[in-house]
Amino acid sequence: MSNPRKRSAETAQPPKKTKKRKTKSQHNDEALDTELGLNTLFSRMDNQLLADHLAQKTTRFGTDLSPVELADLTIPASSIQDTTTWQKDRTLDNLPSFLESFAKDPETLKKTSKKNGAPHTLIVAGAGLRAADIVRAVRQFSSKDNAVAKLFAKHIKIDEQITFLSNRKTGIGVGTPARLMELIENGALSLEHLQRLVVDASHIDQKKRGVMDMKDTMMPLARFLARDEFKSRYDDPKKPLALLYY
Repeated sequence: MSNPRKRSAETAQPPKKTKKRKTKSQHNDEALDTELGLNTLFSRMDNQLLADHLAQKTTRFGTDLSPVELADLTIPASSIQDTTTWQKDRTLDNLPSFLESFAKDPETLKKTSKKNGAPHTLIVAGAGLRAADIVRAVRQFSSKDNAVAKLFAKHIKIDEQITFLSNRKTGIGVGTPARLMELIENGALSLEHLQRLVVDASHIDQKKRGVMDMKDTMMPLARFLARDEFKSRYDDPKKPLALLYY
């Protein structure tokens, strides 16, 4: 006679394993390429996702701001250029190719206006050391009469930068938000011929942090991008200003 307990044990189905959903932080970690030092999410974000991401980061770090002040820092999706069609790794080596891809005429990147200190391109980085690396990466666009301007605080006094901008023609300026704003406000850095702002967003440091991941870098960036001189031109068909995230 068979044992019913034994038979039920043999026919019992093993419990089904429930598939755990990945948390937001796990998804974010998967997007980090530590070998290349990149957050690959930015290469897949269209202009609407970038606008949402910027708003989320501003709200997260701007806890001391009022709703009105936060609203003033908002950048609408229509003001951001969609760069998801560009599929290369967003490394320093590929930055020149990125700039050429989103310029109407790549040759114009090597040119400058007749006015001193009036670049056509500003590249915004989170730290001076990173900005110095970017300067080296875009030197192929410079010439004897067209310098790449170092507009960051690392080892460079602002008086030296004011003198440089007043005496030299520059097509591309690379800097950090606080120093760029200071140079704009004292009149040394002219925005008269500015065509594009490029945010160095994909780069991450050894602690896996990018320019938008820390309050000390995110909030100055948000204030810089939301300056009236820029916001009035993001959607201006007559004198458009392109905002790109690299």
